[in-house]
Amino acid sequence: MKLLIASDIHGDYKRAGEIYEIWKNGDFDEVILLGDLLYHGPRNDLPEFYNPKKVIPILSQMKDSILAVRGNCDAEVDQMVLPFPILDEKKELTVDGRKVILVHGHHEIDYTGYDVVMSGHTHIPVLEKRGATLFLNPGSTTIPKGGSSASYAIWDNGKIEIISLDDGNVVKEWE
Repeated sequence: MKLLIASDIHGDYKRAGEIYEIWKNGDFDEVILLGDLLYHGPRNDLPEFYNPKKVIPILSQMKDSILAVRGNCDAEVDQMVLPFPILDEKKELTVDGRKVILVHGHHEIDYTGYDVVMSGHTHIPVLEKRGATLFLNPGSTTIPKGGSSASYAIWDNGKIEIISLDDGNVVKEWE
């Protein structure tokens, strides 16, 4: 299975467009969006290319491929303008035989029994094993924190790469 994984777009139409181009050219089975799609949030500065109304049609083009979970900046009004579900706090799926949970990461959740936890929220890329569970945070496409660059992830038949949107370099990888 091949997945495109992104989080924390925060209304940046330039970064949303870059994710769209990666999807369009990548032959992905699914697009995983880990929350905070349209609104920048009260603790963040406005992104340079902030325009949620321009993000809506970009994401809408991928609607049949998207699995999304709700971030702390996502609201019911966002669901009114997006043609795919975004209000689930978590989603469970099986990817390449692994039990996976998708969350934004701002609520405490029992991760026991999952092989992989995908989350966003911190805006810092993470790809590490903790006990029997692999934790994947693709970082933020828009407002990277902790000295990281804007990033996203690709899961391709069990191989995972977190990739910088700024220069295309692999930031972290797992096989």
